[in-house]
Amino acid sequence: MSGQEARLLVFGAGGQLGQELDVVASGRGVAATLLLRKQADICDRDAVVSAVQHVNPTVIVNAAAYTKVDQAEVESERAFSSNCEGPTLLADVCAERGLPLVHVSTDYVFDGAKPSAYVETDPVGPMGVYGRSKEAGEQAIRARLDRHIILRTAWVYGVHGSNFLKTMLRFARQKQSWSVVADQCGNPTATVDLAEALLAVATRVAEGRAPWGTYHFAGSGDATWHDFACEIIAAQAMFTNRRPTVSAISTADYPTRARRPANSRLDSARFAAAFGVRSRPWQQRTREVVTSLMSTSTRGR
Repeated sequence: MSGQEARLLVFGAGGQLGQELDVVASGRGVAATLLLRKQADICDRDAVVSAVQHVNPTVIVNAAAYTKVDQAEVESERAFSSNCEGPTLLADVCAERGLPLVHVSTDYVFDGAKPSAYVETDPVGPMGVYGRSKEAGEQAIRARLDRHIILRTAWVYGVHGSNFLKTMLRFARQKQSWSVVADQCGNPTATVDLAEALLAVATRVAEGRAPWGTYHFAGSGDATWHDFACEIIAAQAMFTNRRPTVSAISTADYPTRARRPANSRLDSARFAAAFGVRSRPWQQRTREVVTSLMSTSTRGR
């Protein structure tokens, strides 16, 4: 595969990451075919094989996932189907056809007990169905395919799809005050940074120089959900002059169906050393995404 130009086949085009990948790949002139679930469900072997035959990719990227953390507790079969069975099928097809697989995973494979940021070699211990399903998908890929890269990320947001940032902007339009958890810490990760990281991986794979294995890639800098919310509200105030009150509360004060790790910070140093890509500070990216969304909203009036 040495020296080939990257040709990506991306599953999960409808999600926020898939949509961002489409934009970034197009802007960089990278050949990428992105498929919606209705075009090719990763749990449908015939659909996957047909897509591979049609595109003839140099690398397959799996951006498809079940990401409803709380709903997964009552839809465990759906979560495991998308997050384990689908990746298992992709790994099998890749192994049969000599193709590498790049798979996106999550910080929620960890239990949050570690006081510092997690590195790739730390033991996993998912606390809920979502994390268990993603960790099972990781294990299946490792067992079936040597030429893989698993990229764990965290707290993903961007201009596309549904995410925490967009929820906070909606609240800012509708409410005068609300509360956000302030004792869970992580790394808000912009889809644009994650897309750039995935393209860097795909390029290295096509060049035949990929260091296979598991990596962490997340936004630069730590935050609590409350920190993140406050940054979002400050950014939107520049456009709306609305400054609602966002109170800090504890996880115990905001019970959810799924338990979440108190600390899910990811150390991305290994990825930066291997691929030469780092994310921008989360505060900068947050302001950029808010500006993009608010500018679009203003133009649409």
